[in-house]
Amino acid sequence: MHNHRFKVQGSKLKVLLILLVFSLTVFSQENDSIRKVKKNVGIVIGTEAALYAGSMTGLYYLWYAGYDQSSFHLHNDNNNWLQMDKAGHATSAYFIGALGYETLRLAGWDEKKSLIYGGPLGLAFLTTVEIFDGLSSGWGFSWGDMAANAFGTALFMGQQALWHEQRISMKYSYHNTQFPQYCPSLLGSTLPEKMLKDYNGQTIWMSFNIKSLFLNKNSNFPSWLNIALGYSGNGMTHSTYNPTPEFIRTRQFVLSPDIDLTRIPVKNKFLKTTLKVLNFIKIPMPAIMMDSQGKFSAYWLYF
Repeated sequence: MHNHRFKVQGSKLKVLLILLVFSLTVFSQENDSIRKVKKNVGIVIGTEAALYAGSMTGLYYLWYAGYDQSSFHLHNDNNNWLQMDKAGHATSAYFIGALGYETLRLAGWDEKKSLIYGGPLGLAFLTTVEIFDGLSSGWGFSWGDMAANAFGTALFMGQQALWHEQRISMKYSYHNTQFPQYCPSLLGSTLPEKMLKDYNGQTIWMSFNIKSLFLNKNSNFPSWLNIALGYSGNGMTHSTYNPTPEFIRTRQFVLSPDIDLTRIPVKNKFLKTTLKVLNFIKIPMPAIMMDSQGKFSAYWLYF
């Protein structure tokens, strides 16, 4: 069951990101005649609805149609993977909501409408996935996943509504680990698979913008400099236990400087959009780490 579930999660994320980045590319065109069409509410909503419906239909037939259906049921996976999967859900909801918002802003919509219709995009997509899980005999609807999805969406929308900007960003980074060799079906065998499946190598970050949160806006402190707190897990070859070898499963907490790419002053709109998309990735920087065993480590560059 776990094997199939992780294949589904990784592929769903790849399909979704491709669709949303494609949407951003289309909406970022600067042709005046295209911009007039993009401002039409019906056309924009219809296009997004078609993308949503198409992706959900494709996802269902690719991954769920081959499995037995069941009555709606729940599945408690809150103890899996040291909650790294929940951190991933929150980050995905945050990032997809940000992309949905930016897409509508590029389409010429005002901030309020863009936030109302674009911000919940991640929650809408991931809620549908949970419903599919709840109706499939191989999985189940997870309230833990839903709570994480709601947190990521609320973090983006709350900041945008309160501050009209993101002062706290969720980010992702990855480094290779030894663990996929012990269970490649769960943790991946190729680099793209490992980046999606190997929670041992993933770190989920909360990146805090120092100037906008803690300093006067007239300060000369660099507006793009952040401090980031990361969370990761280590020693995991299966979701809740390690059959063999018996690695010690530990939580890891990381502190590192960061760069907010969205605050780098650029005039080119395509480059500005590109930086907003790339800001999802935590740039390798020096870091210090403490794990749940009380061990401290320092890194010149932490990936």
